[in-house]
Amino acid sequence: MCDMAGLSDTNRTLLARMHRDLDGPFDADAAAAAAGIEPARAARLLRHLAAQGWLTRVHRGLYATVPLEAESPEDWRIDPWAVVDAAIGDGYVGGWTALHHWDLTDQIFATTVYLTARPVAHRQREIGGARFELRHIGGDDRFGTKRVWRGRVPVDVSDRERTLVDCLDDPSIGGGVRHVAEALQEYAAGDRVDWARVVESGDRLGNRTVFKRLGLIAEELEVPDADALLQACRERVSSGVGRLDPGRPAEGPVARRWGLRRNVSLGA
Repeated sequence: MCDMAGLSDTNRTLLARMHRDLDGPFDADAAAAAAGIEPARAARLLRHLAAQGWLTRVHRGLYATVPLEAESPEDWRIDPWAVVDAAIGDGYVGGWTALHHWDLTDQIFATTVYLTARPVAHRQREIGGARFELRHIGGDDRFGTKRVWRGRVPVDVSDRERTLVDCLDDPSIGGGVRHVAEALQEYAAGDRVDWARVVESGDRLGNRTVFKRLGLIAEELEVPDADALLQACRERVSSGVGRLDPGRPAEGPVARRWGLRRNVSLGA
């Protein structure tokens, strides 16, 4: 457990203000504003406090306060959602992470999915002791999100319908097309079904293969009350043959109605 008695008066005051005023990861400018000191001095103090275990270094130039009640400060980790939003930004939590957030899957993944308009040099990253799966999105593709609170930190997450569409667009961020199909079934069985919003999100994303996968899954798994959805999907099917799961080899029979190669069984 942290004991502030060993700190100088200046550092104790700075740390108390950061605990009181700063939410989630913060940089030297934010610490300087909270403490009323110069940014250069704040940067030096942040490095010193982190070396002493009073702060944790989340990312280059980003720090977070360690709870005073933490039994083992060196092992304490800040919430991954807050970490990636501060370190990467210009995006939202999505994929399998959002599926779990919206109770569309019980499966828990150790890696957090984040979609960002910023350039992504490496899809797999470790930041602040947490693992992330990153995907790049176009600047105009930032829609269909909700702001939620993680403690005192607001973070954007894709809504239910956008999450499903993102996972149909790139099944790998949904845990594979089988897992995406299970999430679709869970969505269809809920009391907040809005297929029109799903179709709208697919239209805005602009990948017609989304409708191929959505239509085939809804038809094969006999999703209830989906006549209008299936019709909307058929109207949007493009020419050519894609893969039901783009992460698997192009093997298996072709579902001509949907222009998809069934390279994986949905277990229906």
